[in-house]
Amino acid sequence: MNLTDHLATILPDDADRATLVGRLHDPADGGPSVVALRGDTLADLTPHAPTVADLLDRPDAVALAATAPVERTWPVAEVLAATLAGDAPAGDAPRLLAPCDLQVLKACGVTFVRSMIERVIEERAAGDRARAAGIRARVQEVIGGRIGDLVPGSPDAARVKEVLIAEDLWSQYLEVGIGPDAEVFTKAPVLSSVGTGAGTGVWSRSTWNNPEPELVLAADSRGRAVGATLGNDVNLRDVEGRSALLLGKAKDNNASCAIGPFIRLFDDGFGIDDARATDITLTVTGTDGFRIESVSSLREISRDPLDLLAQAMGRLHQYPDGMMLFTGTMFAPTQDRDAPGEGFTHHLGDIVRISAPRLGTLVNAVGHSETAPPWTFGIRALMTNLTRRGLL
Repeated sequence: MNLTDHLATILPDDADRATLVGRLHDPADGGPSVVALRGDTLADLTPHAPTVADLLDRPDAVALAATAPVERTWPVAEVLAATLAGDAPAGDAPRLLAPCDLQVLKACGVTFVRSMIERVIEERAAGDRARAAGIRARVQEVIGGRIGDLVPGSPDAARVKEVLIAEDLWSQYLEVGIGPDAEVFTKAPVLSSVGTGAGTGVWSRSTWNNPEPELVLAADSRGRAVGATLGNDVNLRDVEGRSALLLGKAKDNNASCAIGPFIRLFDDGFGIDDARATDITLTVTGTDGFRIESVSSLREISRDPLDLLAQAMGRLHQYPDGMMLFTGTMFAPTQDRDAPGEGFTHHLGDIVRISAPRLGTLVNAVGHSETAPPWTFGIRALMTNLTRRGLL
């Protein structure tokens, strides 16, 4: 599907002042190259850092992205046009990939109050979206005004827990939402994420699903946040609602993890405080004329992004190739699409646009996971390709 009408918003508003790095697939190489945006070109950093994981571990990553000598560049306008053109261009057109490679793909759930309440509703509805409206009214009546200002793990949160248990409304989702320990799970395998312009997938058996627009932290091998990007943690609400033990099937499917368009490295002009202040806009536009728009503000997150990263990576668990960490979303759509009381679910062909002024736009079309292009380029293929190109 051609997405080129989104071309003008792919780059951040201040791209000329940003340190943006990512990956590009040039069919002539048969594999990915690490690139940095320099003006109107994408500069090939692969001879200096054969993987993004290598680049993020370098103490001079920002300087390298800006000034390292390069032998090859690609016109950014042409690459972005090919990236968003779907199947239209010839197969030899270079295009962007997801901007990460060897990093593990982790996600934190239930980090915003609004989405936390919706997880409780999913659980109570057992995945049946027709029951959601009535349960939502009951849950909001009891807990809607009590949780918004709670600090997870605090004495006040413990007292609210006692009230909810007494009301028979306690849930495993409230435990990770206001308890001391964050929910951290593996979103997808290494190298399986798709980038901007690619299709995202939902299981064809799912009838209640949605995008989850999120800030994604890029961490190096020592667990330090060194950059940020955007992500879509595609979610099957009916599957997880039937049982939390189905989380893997609800979250990890072909093309169910989208990241991009670039990783913005933290530098003198953009740091973790800027990431904390990010407002992420989600727009879903359907071929049926349906449209929904929502804004997630990181200012409303219940747990600080760096606390989430510390719970995901550290002395308890090391990740020597770094991590891409989804930090959660406050987007929990309740707007009816198909029938009163059934809320939102995807239709095939939906265009999902996730954007932030200083991170750019991640845009994807929705299809079924079973019919999305199969994931075939794994770690062995990457190592083989880089070796053949003399980069390892």
